[in-house]
Amino acid sequence: MEATEQASLKFRDQGIAPSHTAEHLLNQTMVRMFGCGRAISAHVERKKSKCDYILPSDLTEQQVAELERRMNEVIDQHLQVYCEYMPKEEAERQFDLSKLPEHTDGDLRIVRIGTYDACPCVGAHVENTSELGRFKVLSSSFEGGVCRIRWRLE
Repeated sequence: MEATEQASLKFRDQGIAPSHTAEHLLNQTMVRMFGCGRAISAHVERKKSKCDYILPSDLTEQQVAELERRMNEVIDQHLQVYCEYMPKEEAERQFDLSKLPEHTDGDLRIVRIGTYDACPCVGAHVENTSELGRFKVLSSSFEGGVCRIRWRLE
């Protein structure tokens, strides 16, 4: 089994659905706060997770506090999480599809979290952000133009 297939199967695991949904929120919050792209890599687990972003420096204590505040503010809005399907050609106009396997054809599944985020995804998610708990940044580090954020849901 290819690594992309293994990752795809992992993200369908209902046990990581809360963390996977939080990853979507974190990506959108990082885009809004720093103007960076979504995570270039992510390792999402039940107990703790990490996401890597292209940034010019590590996060300051104030930025970490603001990131946590914004994430928990979005979670507290109790946003509905739902899926829709759209033709790949339409999705290409709205989303970065560079991480999709080359053989992906037909309609793509788009996961929407209220009006806050939308992203093509095959993974399992919660039905509402009220199911996530509190978002906590455990640490961040910076190396080679990449800021790694380690986090968990409490």
